[in-house]
Amino acid sequence: MSDMPELFKCPIVPVLTIDAAEQAIPLAETLQKAGFSALEVTFRTQHAAAAIAAMRKACPDMNIGAGTITGQKQFDEACGVGSDFLVSPGCDAALFDLFETATVPVFPGIATPSEALTALSHGYEVQKFFPASANGGTAMLKAMAAPLAEISFMPTGGIDRENMLDYLDLPNVVAVGGSWMIDKTALAKGDWEALGSFAEQQIRV
Repeated sequence: MSDMPELFKCPIVPVLTIDAAEQAIPLAETLQKAGFSALEVTFRTQHAAAAIAAMRKACPDMNIGAGTITGQKQFDEACGVGSDFLVSPGCDAALFDLFETATVPVFPGIATPSEALTALSHGYEVQKFFPASANGGTAMLKAMAAPLAEISFMPTGGIDRENMLDYLDLPNVVAVGGSWMIDKTALAKGDWEALGSFAEQQIRV
């Protein structure tokens, strides 16, 4: 099981949608060199499982997780390729049942205090807050801090270089996720030097 402090050694987690299988290894290697310690590969394309497997082999010191886990299919594929952690955009009873069988850290998605309490009742003290900006952003997290003191969050959705420190400065935020650090033009061209340089700038604060 991934060690939680090591997972968030760099508290900025790139959330990746892999559109081409050949992108996986150079993308992971480039982001690791730029200083990221964890990556989340979303199950939004057919390449997700293969990308996670390839990234884990190429970058064994990184934590390569699976995102957009919404049901049995994604869960089975993510676990089958050895994902280091699992993330869901939301959570229902069926997903909680699946997650109970996981042997790696799981970050269930929540958007409200009630959902956060439900996830806490299932034992999840670190949760994904999504979509963050659409659900009140830092103001919402500040409001939840006192009554939900046992819970920490990894917000994603609407976070970028300009506001990431506003989130990371909150005591109940352990990390933030997003895709703003990926130069899409450089990615499309396979210009890994440019992509790495841009990504590295995003964690220099």
